[in-house]
Amino acid sequence: MVENPIRIVFVLFPGVTQLDFTGPHQVFSSLPNAEVRLASVTGEPIESQGIVFGGLRRLAEIQACDVICVPGGSGTTDNAIADAELLAQIRRLAAEARYVTSVCTGSLVLGAAGLLRGKRAACHWAWRDLLTLFGAIPDPGRVVSDGNIVTGGGVTAGIDFALTLVSEMVSPKTAQSIQLQLEYAPAPPFEAGDPERAPRDIRDAVDRRLDTVAARRRAAVEAAAARLPG
Repeated sequence: MVENPIRIVFVLFPGVTQLDFTGPHQVFSSLPNAEVRLASVTGEPIESQGIVFGGLRRLAEIQACDVICVPGGSGTTDNAIADAELLAQIRRLAAEARYVTSVCTGSLVLGAAGLLRGKRAACHWAWRDLLTLFGAIPDPGRVVSDGNIVTGGGVTAGIDFALTLVSEMVSPKTAQSIQLQLEYAPAPPFEAGDPERAPRDIRDAVDRRLDTVAARRRAAVEAAAARLPG
């Protein structure tokens, strides 16, 4: 008896961070019974950090999926959370999906779609507190599960998120086999991957860079939160 495929949809938009979805895409594509699709509002190619992703589906053409995943990036607040059609399509697919998921600031998009009220969620450390504006509960975990909402922290947490979800959807042994196949054995050269362990001068330098967009990003999130129905 042939098992039904696991239908996984990544929602892309201008300004998306490619590693937010290419890491999980690699993991999910290693499942023999997975159908992994990249989709956007228009179905037109999306550029991400100089890489052009084509062959996208229009979100409106996708009838249903088992997993919907929203990655993050600068475009979450520059484009995605202000795109009424994108948010409507996410809500539509999320209503029937087995899992509603995100990586990095993709959780802000889920929040803007009204899907995180009262839910614990992860996000990139610099923007995690903005989740409260959508009624969500910021969680510093690298992978956070709350009901059928599964969210990953910043960028590289996408691989951990995907392996965690494979473990739950299929089996821990399947997830471990994929991890070994990909030789995913992180050994970073520096203890600088989170603000708690990064050297103070490195943290200060990154904070200064992020300060240049912080006010604009907060304003965009506040505007998106104000558009949600009471």
